[in-house]
Amino acid sequence: MDSKERLMATLRGEPVDRFAVNLYEIGGLVMDPNNPDRFNVYNDPSWRPLLDLAENHTDLIRLRSPVRKESHRAWDDAADDKSARNEFFKIDAFEEDDCQIARITLTVGGRTMTSMTRREPDVDTVWTTEHLLKSKEDVLAYLQLPDEIHAEKIDIAPLLEEEKKLGDRGIVMVDTEDPICAAATLFSMEDYTIMAMTEQDLFHRLLEKLLRQIWLRTEKVAAQFPGRLWRIYGPEFATEPYLPPKLFEEYVVRYTGPMVRMIREHGGFARIHCHGRILNVLDHIRAMGADAIDPVEPPPQGDVLLKDVFEKYGKQLVLFGNIEIADIENLPNDEFCVLVDRTLSDAVSHQVRGFVLMPTASPFGRVVSPLAMRNYETLVIKACDFRSD
Repeated sequence: MDSKERLMATLRGEPVDRFAVNLYEIGGLVMDPNNPDRFNVYNDPSWRPLLDLAENHTDLIRLRSPVRKESHRAWDDAADDKSARNEFFKIDAFEEDDCQIARITLTVGGRTMTSMTRREPDVDTVWTTEHLLKSKEDVLAYLQLPDEIHAEKIDIAPLLEEEKKLGDRGIVMVDTEDPICAAATLFSMEDYTIMAMTEQDLFHRLLEKLLRQIWLRTEKVAAQFPGRLWRIYGPEFATEPYLPPKLFEEYVVRYTGPMVRMIREHGGFARIHCHGRILNVLDHIRAMGADAIDPVEPPPQGDVLLKDVFEKYGKQLVLFGNIEIADIENLPNDEFCVLVDRTLSDAVSHQVRGFVLMPTASPFGRVVSPLAMRNYETLVIKACDFRSD
């Protein structure tokens, strides 16, 4: 089987020649080793062998958005009408202390609110050092923003082009946030959890405002780009220890569930991305009709063992995971071999809909260590060589 056939058969619950292996963001996100920008960590020579490994020897899943150049970025060129947005938002970008800084100023409802992000040259992460919403009054003002400023230019042409370029090497996965992700990231984690717990009616109003464009985008793209895999990220904001399972039902099932239904109504597959402690929300995720879940983290990062999830949910859900990035970067290779062997054996010992061997995340520093590279090679080799007999 080629990679595209293998991945699609996995999603449909059909037999495959071997388990698919995917390196998640590596081979998924746009990582250009030829871009000389000093904020591009991937131009370090240590990255090239890992990027080549993904491109040439794994089952590729491209993470792409129909509204953003980079699907995982929160603020970029998604807005369709820049003039409408600029009436309320001002964005200042500059460098300070050798870092890229962005300041967003929002003026609405008689209030002025600001947020700040920071990016260092040797780390591919944008840190939010100040969040936009800090109080109930800020939320009430934010709710006064006209819906038009969130309107997006939806374009599936880049997805189709990426799919054409990939050929039989893999598939394109539509990558999108859900309403709780859009809402939670407006706050610091402390302010978000307090607001979601103590101001539930107001938080519902915020979710209902943000979902309008997200639902519209989901419905349009699901219809125009049917039968494909999607990743929905954000539900982890409503897992323990942040919020109790009851509020996962309130904030995720109610608002993310319709996205799953839209995708599936057009023959697509909905994969829920949810780090951390998922044990007490797995029933909710399955009840939404999700087809797949990632990354299914073991303790201490999460609270479930892969074999237990296989046993209870393996016939309904395709599991993507669950090799921790910390193990790839730190575990001696002989111990890492044992870990991968055990993971593959757990998968084959259960009657499962499908499994894709995959890390939980990827490195985000400038240098890929020799140990990490060796462990990545081990991951791919063992997946490709593994046979259930």
